[in-house]
Amino acid sequence: MRAAPPLSPSSAPLLQVRDLRVRFGAKQVVHGVSFDMAPGEKLALVGESGSGKTVTALALLRLTGDAQLEGSALMHGRDLLQLPERELRGVRGGDIAMVFQEPMTALNPLMTIGDQVAEVLVLKQALSKAQSAQAAIELLASTGIPEPARRAGSFPHQLSGGQRQRAMIAMALASRPKLLLADEPTTALDVTLRGQILDLLSDLQRQTGMAVLLITHDLLLVRRFADRVAVMEQGAVVEQGTVAQVFDAPQHAYTRKLIGSTPRRDVVEGGADGDAVPAAQASGLRVAYPVPVPGIRGWFAKGEFVAVKDAGFRIARARTLGVVGESGSGKSTLAQALLGLLPSRGDLQVAGQAWQQPAHRNTAHNQQLRRQVQVVFQDPFSSLSPRMTVEEIVGEGLRVHMPALDVAERRTRVAAMLAEVGLTDAQFPGLLARYPHEFSGGQRQRLAIARALIVEPQVLVLDEPTSALDVTIQQQVLSLLQRLQKERALSYLLITHDVAVVRAMAHEVIVMKDGEVVESGSVHQVLDAPRHAYTQRLVQAAQPV
Repeated sequence: MRAAPPLSPSSAPLLQVRDLRVRFGAKQVVHGVSFDMAPGEKLALVGESGSGKTVTALALLRLTGDAQLEGSALMHGRDLLQLPERELRGVRGGDIAMVFQEPMTALNPLMTIGDQVAEVLVLKQALSKAQSAQAAIELLASTGIPEPARRAGSFPHQLSGGQRQRAMIAMALASRPKLLLADEPTTALDVTLRGQILDLLSDLQRQTGMAVLLITHDLLLVRRFADRVAVMEQGAVVEQGTVAQVFDAPQHAYTRKLIGSTPRRDVVEGGADGDAVPAAQASGLRVAYPVPVPGIRGWFAKGEFVAVKDAGFRIARARTLGVVGESGSGKSTLAQALLGLLPSRGDLQVAGQAWQQPAHRNTAHNQQLRRQVQVVFQDPFSSLSPRMTVEEIVGEGLRVHMPALDVAERRTRVAAMLAEVGLTDAQFPGLLARYPHEFSGGQRQRLAIARALIVEPQVLVLDEPTSALDVTIQQQVLSLLQRLQKERALSYLLITHDVAVVRAMAHEVIVMKDGEVVESGSVHQVLDAPRHAYTQRLVQAAQPV
């Protein structure tokens, strides 16, 4: 393991972690982790899920439940692992604050954003109610939230993902911490929002002088943000050094594997047959939602919000159309219209047939068409029923679309489909009777792909299919999807904010902004020579600095 570079002699360490070990019962999950952090330093802790990154960070504040902790974590001469609970409560949210991965689960849905920030100010800064309310607005303003006075009165569900994460950062900064633990703070955000949050953290770090421990599996973010990096594998730090040292000359095989796990393009190139019936196509597509009209006019009429405006696309057989854009651009609405889950206007066809409107009605025609277009969601853990076995989950579509099959025939097809996506009974004894929680994230995504393919569709809608996965697992899932496309002549509608995934998978790309398609063309035309300023901004945000 490469040793960490020495700290500047002019600055004593802010935090010294030595031989940290974390054990849950008989299972040890963190093995002798050691690292230092200087005041104002940005250290990235990277590794795959299960490598021990988050447990290491939580152990610093003794937030690991009944885990047994060994070693030391010295901050200002005090060992955080040995402090009495009363003193440690002052450190939590005081000297050390934390920003969590998913703000919707970390924020209280019953309290306004302003009240949640003010609560920290009352507890940690001993401000009055009026002082804390005004200070909360100022903190929200410092994180770049527009109209902070108005947003302070909003509840978490009324904010966008980027605004919620900024509110979480405002809460963390309320106590003026010396160390900020940022646990995957940008995973659920679009690429441009990721850059904005990182830039915000960098600006705030320079202004306040706090140190930042960034926990992430996104190596692009590490290059862009961190001063130093520590790589964790199976609970141990296997390499650490400056970002330039580790990325330019990685010493450990695991570090080399992480750096080399970028999406690789392995698709059938060449032009599509323009005369063949496309797997899916649309022109003049319009999707609108009813919204209430304020005032007395709302008694007599409803307004509408147009989520997709005059959109057009074409997906040829065995080809992939990438759809990129920020949150709120209309990507998911477009996909839902294609899936027949939302009523739409204009010309929208799947396998040469249009949905009977309203598309969400389950007529015989729509049910037959629904078999032709299936979906794989972003988070397989939430999209797979925890109460259903693997056999029930994967075979569910057969019961709906092929009711004539008996139990034995369904089981045979389910087993064959699972084997095709790389899951067999030899690997997982009793596979068909297992439940989703018994599998890793990548394995659950394979289950989701099997569930979609079991009814033999022509089109798969891939809604951020790898954004919740580690880089090595992401590459495995993308390779599986590329192989299945070749073998089954599948067409994909790929929704993602990851430009690297688009480069690896897509043949054509459309760029959406505010419900409109602002640019379209081949993947090389759009990403290598973008014409629209919005596309240029998206591509630029995906580049390391």
